[in-house]
Amino acid sequence: MTQTIKLDIMSDPICPWCYIGKAHLDRALADHPDHPFEIEWHPFQLNPDMPREGMDRRAYLEGKFGGKEGAVRAYAPVVEHAQAAGLKIDFEGMTRTPNTLDAHRLIHWAGIEGRQMAAVAALFRAFFVETRDISDHDVLADVADGIEMDAAVVRKLLQSDADVDDISKRDAHSRQMGVQSVPTFIVAGKHAVPGAQPPELWSKVIAELTAAA
Repeated sequence: MTQTIKLDIMSDPICPWCYIGKAHLDRALADHPDHPFEIEWHPFQLNPDMPREGMDRRAYLEGKFGGKEGAVRAYAPVVEHAQAAGLKIDFEGMTRTPNTLDAHRLIHWAGIEGRQMAAVAALFRAFFVETRDISDHDVLADVADGIEMDAAVVRKLLQSDADVDDISKRDAHSRQMGVQSVPTFIVAGKHAVPGAQPPELWSKVIAELTAAA
């Protein structure tokens, strides 16, 4: 039996590079079904100061990039890399930029049930493809239902403060460790791999780890 190696991923479900990075990793994992990784996703909010209800997308882009033209320039490489990875992103359809604290809580609860990869994939799809507001509790309950979690339980948890402090502390811990952008992948607790790396890099890493084992 192949020895398992921890792959910790710092990510945010509204981060397009995280969406692309996951697609690249997924491709490498599919090519190496005997890969040694045990994967865990960790919270890192791109916008930790975002109001809990999120904000108007246009206002967000104005504040971050100085307007639509600045946003178009910033997102041009994202669009290019997403297309190369076979991913769809509907930037035009997005009307709000959500706070992702509750989405991170859902990812955490999905991890307890062994459904974390499914939760992350479903949240990426909900935000980037379906342009849904993933700070909305109805949307999050629907996402949970779609990955065979108990939507009623999730809705009840979302209405409480369950794990809010835990998510905030884990986010802060990543920043204290020096993580400044996402996605950041930590291999075996010691090697940091930042950015949306191509499938070829992951195939090489898997091959080296397998050989070393």
